[in-house]
Amino acid sequence: MSGAVIVHNLDHARAAMTAAAELGVAVTLLSPPAAAAYLGAAVFRHMIAEAARDRPGLEYRAVLDCGGDAGLALGALRQGIEVVRLEATEEVRAKVADIAAQSGAALDEDVGPALDLAAEDDPGEALRAWLSASSAAAP
Repeated sequence: MSGAVIVHNLDHARAAMTAAAELGVAVTLLSPPAAAAYLGAAVFRHMIAEAARDRPGLEYRAVLDCGGDAGLALGALRQGIEVVRLEATEEVRAKVADIAAQSGAALDEDVGPALDLAAEDDPGEALRAWLSASSAAAP
């Protein structure tokens, strides 16, 4: 899925979903690196659900970055997170991927570029430009 955006808070998630809905494109909402350790899976899940509440039909994907902590990744899966990012050995990743698949979840394999909204003075304008370019580049 193209259009990856790093969201740090509810306002970022809402802005990303609003821009995607306006443009009619899909969006991937990524947590900041290792956010599972300080934000937590439940907070991330609620943040994304709240941002998506008024956007039925919007195609989006939410990914919680668990850094190198497989325990946090497993905990996130138990909390209902559908896609987690994990930096670990192939053996550990394979085990977590197997557990994720059993519940219909997955490990994120996309390490492509992402727009970090924390670095943007005008997130709305940056999102429209980024998502437009990302959707144009998608096959």
